[in-house]
Amino acid sequence: MRRLLKICAFFALASICFVAFCNLLIIFSTRKYIFTDSKSVQNCHTAICLGARVYKTKTVSHVFRDRIEGAMKLKEEGKVKKILISGDHGRKDYDEVNSALKYLSVMHNFEDEDIFLDHAGFSTYDTMRRARDVFCVTDCVVVTQRFHLARSVWTARALGLDATGFVSEEIQPFARSVKLSWEAREVLARVKAVFDVALDALHLRHPKYLGEKIPITGDGRLTRD
Repeated sequence: MRRLLKICAFFALASICFVAFCNLLIIFSTRKYIFTDSKSVQNCHTAICLGARVYKTKTVSHVFRDRIEGAMKLKEEGKVKKILISGDHGRKDYDEVNSALKYLSVMHNFEDEDIFLDHAGFSTYDTMRRARDVFCVTDCVVVTQRFHLARSVWTARALGLDATGFVSEEIQPFARSVKLSWEAREVLARVKAVFDVALDALHLRHPKYLGEKIPITGDGRLTRD
């Protein structure tokens, strides 16, 4: 029994160390690529707006709205030429990307061809792989909340994208308890990101869908359904 307890303790300690390593790797290796001031963001071709929850009325959540507004801020300031909105549109009754487009159509004037929709951005990994392999993105700025940004930028860069990150502003501040719950979930999400990238390098991990190329240099209206 004593030997079994020692083995369990060893594996528990090893697991804690591995989780800590993954988190420290992602956080510290991306610090210099993350910006809170749009003026500090270097010009690049594409802003990648990561999807978030939408409601049955096709209304975007506050989390998603902040990301959309952050991407549009960069577009309107001339920091990016195109916006790639990624999200979950895996079934007919749930559609993040068209809900985002609906929001944009009401709140902003924009050139329709400059907005691309990724209907199969089911995860951060899927989004970045599809950005690279389907939309032919090479350089980008990822727009999301601070808690999510280190993992997003790290994943993008690990998959070969020249990526930076922009922290989306909170139009309506979130409660501290909400932010703490996000941070807690992110601890294990960063570990999963390391596994995703490692398995991808071994050709053992792939996005749920890929498909024909739709270059981000072209017309975003080709991505409408």
